Amino acid sequence: MKLALSEISTVGASFEEDVRAYAAAGFDAIGIWEFKLPGDDGANRELLRDAGLAVASCVPAVPSILPIHLPGMDVPADPGARVAALRASVARLAGYEPECVLCLTGATGGLDPGRARELVVAGLREVAAAAREAGVRLGLEPATPRQRDSVSFVNSVGAALSLLDEAALDDVGIMADTYNLWHEAPDALAPSAGRVTGLHVADDPGGEREDRVLPGEGDGRSAALVRSLVEAGWDGYLDVEIFSTPERFWGLPVDEAARRAHAAAVRLRAVVKGSD
Repeated sequence: MKLALSEISTVGASFEEDVRAYAAAGFDAIGIWEFKLPGDDGANRELLRDAGLAVASCVPAVPSILPIHLPGMDVPADPGARVAALRASVARLAGYEPECVLCLTGATGGLDPGRARELVVAGLREVAAAAREAGVRLGLEPATPRQRDSVSFVNSVGAALSLLDEAALDDVGIMADTYNLWHEAPDALAPSAGRVTGLHVADDPGGEREDRVLPGEGDGRSAALVRSLVEAGWDGYLDVEIFSTPERFWGLPVDEAARRAHAAAVRLRAVVKGSD
């Protein structure tokens, strides 16, 4: 298992700062968030090559088919415009040769649930076609049940697979996230290991907090979830992804954040390997 850090973890740093800090910390790859990418893709790829960083999962600038009710993620409101943006992002991000490009359903909002599902199925088919054309894997990411009304109406691996079956998209996989799947039994992931296109790792801090903490700072669920996938044959990037606040992880300088995240990822990998 190689190690990656998702750029949202250092939300205040630039793409260039992220690349420099992640490489210096020892990461093998970067998880790109498109909103951070400068416009010159050739120069961006050269920067990555010079740093020796591969690309794990990529998050499009418009990451969902229906709006996400979080600041900055609710526009455009029209699902058709969102699908068009997703298709364009998939084509662009494929040039970085990532492990996968992810997408989410978005929230139902004021739509009838059946109509929302129809829109998502149709949109997924279009985005999947763009991924096939670009030669990149597409992964549908379930969100934590806490975010059913704001981020996604798909909140488990089973629900994600059911939606993909309905859309007849056998070539689209699952973007797994240990925080989002905190409620899942670890052994429930094993049968889906072959469909996992990427894996974000972070721990739930517990209590009323809505941020995330580094793997190992919670109750050990991340290790159990990763172990279940590894034992089923999965071997991708451990891509640390931390949503936080300026008072917590997001307030750290990029170099310190990258070092702490790398140390946590190394410990997680050791715990998982030590179980073999």
